[in-house]
Amino acid sequence: MRSPRDFFKPLAVGAPEPVREIPFRPSRVIHFFPPQNEKLVAKLPELVPTVDILLGNLEDAIPMADKEAARAGLVRVGKTVDFGNTQFWTRINSLDSPWALDDLTTLVTEIGDRLDVIMVPKVEGPEDIHYVDRLLAQLEARAGLQRPLLVHAILETARGVANIEEICAASPRMQGLSLGPADLAANRRMKTTRVGGGHPDYLVRADPPMGADGPEYSAARTTYQQDLWHYTIARMVDACATFGLLPFYGPFGDIKDTVACEDQFRNAYLLGCVGAWSLHPVQVEIAKRVFSPRPADVAQAQRVIDAMGDGTGAIMLDGKMEDDASVKQCKVVVQLAHELAARDPQLAESYGF
Repeated sequence: MRSPRDFFKPLAVGAPEPVREIPFRPSRVIHFFPPQNEKLVAKLPELVPTVDILLGNLEDAIPMADKEAARAGLVRVGKTVDFGNTQFWTRINSLDSPWALDDLTTLVTEIGDRLDVIMVPKVEGPEDIHYVDRLLAQLEARAGLQRPLLVHAILETARGVANIEEICAASPRMQGLSLGPADLAANRRMKTTRVGGGHPDYLVRADPPMGADGPEYSAARTTYQQDLWHYTIARMVDACATFGLLPFYGPFGDIKDTVACEDQFRNAYLLGCVGAWSLHPVQVEIAKRVFSPRPADVAQAQRVIDAMGDGTGAIMLDGKMEDDASVKQCKVVVQLAHELAARDPQLAESYGF
């Protein structure tokens, strides 16, 4: 048993003290890049100002033959690219792979002062976070780092979802969670080959129309495609809100279907996610647009706040009841708008700040 007083003590002599609260920075889009691809790496200085988070990927989508080249490439990126206000993340290989230990050892000791967050795939329980937590503290002490690296876990197995609260509470390093729909679908034995998004067979159907002799079951009926990921996203958001972490929607695999991508991102935004992954530059603008409050919504939220005065009681505004709960909802929108506007001058202008 661990005393609560020990929770915020470093896990290694000489390691930096853990953070007491996860800082919120604009995180609308996590854009992935392969560090071994020199052509794409050369474009990073142009890409840096356009995204909130750049992530050097070492895991899926990196062939086994390129694992070491990707790790070395990420070290070069960390040492040479000026990230400015853009967050610099990496996704290491899974903890059961032969590359994860070298990923952590190399990256923390070589560019740990440049990295913000380490994304850990296929986290199944708090024991995975405990292992990474202790190892990072030892490596931070060795490297003489002054601030702790944060950890982001991907939900990619049914066991990970079942243990989601324990994962969130496993370490003060825990920064957030992402949904990994493809691996999670396979682990759950879901019958879909899509990477995120809905499915035309997962639907509800309108009741049959009534005829002279009762329901006409053979008549054409309207159907509505449903969201396969609603339950998981909602549970992830609740767990993150409980423990002060940030929830993210993961990848949307159909790059050309920008309409469905925007719909999926917006569903996640409305449920409480702060951002989503981008696998292609076309998805960057979608994520930035979706996870930024609309100017009209910000203006209406501010109007409600202003009309409520001290925030207590209840009023009627445009025929709708507004009360203290309404003010709390509106402050979420306005606060997010100010945080994003501080980084994005165009957004600030659209919001009238």
